[in-house]
Amino acid sequence: MGMPDFTVVKVKSLREAIDKLSSDGARVHAGGTDLLGCLRDDVFKASTLVSIGQLKELRGITQTPDDGLRIGALTTLTEIANSRIIRETYPGLARAASEVGSPQLRNQGTLGGNLCQKPRCWYYRGEFHCMRKGGDKCYALQGENQFHCIFGGTMCYIVHPSDTAPVLVAFEAIARVVGPGGARAVPLGKFHVPPGENVEKETVLEPNEILTEILLPPPGQRVRSSYRKVRARQSWDFALAGLALVIRFNEKRVEQARVVLSGAAPVPWRSMAVEETITGKELNAETVAKAADAVVKNAEPLKHNRYKIALFRGIVEEELVSIAGT
Repeated sequence: MGMPDFTVVKVKSLREAIDKLSSDGARVHAGGTDLLGCLRDDVFKASTLVSIGQLKELRGITQTPDDGLRIGALTTLTEIANSRIIRETYPGLARAASEVGSPQLRNQGTLGGNLCQKPRCWYYRGEFHCMRKGGDKCYALQGENQFHCIFGGTMCYIVHPSDTAPVLVAFEAIARVVGPGGARAVPLGKFHVPPGENVEKETVLEPNEILTEILLPPPGQRVRSSYRKVRARQSWDFALAGLALVIRFNEKRVEQARVVLSGAAPVPWRSMAVEETITGKELNAETVAKAADAVVKNAEPLKHNRYKIALFRGIVEEELVSIAGT
């Protein structure tokens, strides 16, 4: 399938971008690594691409007055992975960014694009009029579903494809969104839309809104973070199973934990069961074993993806042991 015709408009300001996006058939263009693939595969149509790549105010990594961090939505994944302050203060995020796709995709792809990308379900990307495209059926439910979700599968059984989103949810990051009505702040934990709320939307963004930056709160003392990704091919594939950990310790005990899964659900999936299992405990063999049981307690695997149960159990065990010994 060839690339359709469209007009590219390079804007010089955020206000101009928002105005251009208000017209029918307009879509925002940043790194373009997902957008152009969607247009080629006829996932959706666009007559105008509003290119925001020239807006320098949407780039960069800077500290905030409260010792948190601001990351512009146009900051590339390579810049995040290589950033000294992120590697030292938010190492789980640096690791997640380094695990996205290939080096070429990380050089071109942006943080905003990674958070807002479309699902990778082959039915959605293929010639199937599924529920996410306005149809009345999820073909994955009874079809080839080995890469699909084991949690949160109502109406649509995609898995959220982002590696950075689970870590940002675990860090309780805030997304800043700008549109015709001004700016608003959205917690990352509420940025992505479950199919049960709206099966045709992935994020809370309206068509003429732009994600401009991510705000990370200061991690605080005694906080350790990590991200683990399991995939079929090391340098390319999306997560079969992934785990973001942000844990605050009090000596050897877990004082507070945020545990978020990737490759598991249509949105970044917070595992309250694991958090409750480990909070207040030392990460000894008994606690880790209980956490591995807890992570899959309410899983509902499909016909071809039951293998994910063992993957999630395994990465929870390994990563909790690893972070305890850091």
